[in-house]
Amino acid sequence: MRKNAHKRQILKFAFFKYISRGALLISLAALSSVVIFILLRGIPYINMHLIFGDFTSKNPSIKPALIGTFYLILISVGIAAPVGIGSAIFLTEYTNSKSRLIRIVRVATETLAGIPSIVYGLFGYLIFVVALGLGYSLIGGGVTLSIMILPVIVRSTEENLLAVPASLREGSFALGSSKVRTIFSVILPCAASGIVTSLILAVGRVISESAVLILTIGMVVDRAPDNLISPGTSLALDVYYFGSHGYPEQAAATAVVLLVLVMAINITATVLGKIFGKGELANG
Repeated sequence: MRKNAHKRQILKFAFFKYISRGALLISLAALSSVVIFILLRGIPYINMHLIFGDFTSKNPSIKPALIGTFYLILISVGIAAPVGIGSAIFLTEYTNSKSRLIRIVRVATETLAGIPSIVYGLFGYLIFVVALGLGYSLIGGGVTLSIMILPVIVRSTEENLLAVPASLREGSFALGSSKVRTIFSVILPCAASGIVTSLILAVGRVISESAVLILTIGMVVDRAPDNLISPGTSLALDVYYFGSHGYPEQAAATAVVLLVLVMAINITATVLGKIFGKGELANG
């Protein structure tokens, strides 16, 4: 009986192992096919004029989108990073994690992180475009994006802060350090790798977002924005515009640029995480 049960366990393990391997291969094949298709369709049409030239009806350019994307990153991450990191520090270091208020805040944060981006876009449209009378503008889109990525930064930063061993806090207090000095000299450096990674991934989400921006910054693809209250565009919006207005080659080329940027951001996050991780081990 024991031998039969053992054989059944082995067969069950082998079955699920091959099922998981098959699922992995299917996922990799689907991802690879999408990436290869985009690269094959878009790379032949990438040129200097597409990236750095002036927009014309015959030869469109993504230069305005690159400038608009840069502004959106500065606005959104510039607002969300200090607020998100500060909120996470308050939740982990200055409050009782078992209190009802903190549990409600955490549930609200997780709920906001799962809301579809189009809902944030509608919020930004009603507040910044309509209520405040800003119209379609980069500042409205950037602030809306900062609200969208804020729950992700708070959650990620909080998890990294909680992962710092309590013994480091106690050792710092035993040496006479204040609460603030312990946070900035001990806790934040130890959690820096995870925090930096979360911020870089938030930048990747900003670059690839489109639903929010359609409703907040408009889709002015033919000229660069003059200032932060001007309408503009982004790389993701350019892909949509080119694909729906008779520029399939430029849409594919823009998708390649967007794909390369997102991949570069993810690789940068991985590398920085390893660098900071080695630094923490060396300091430890």
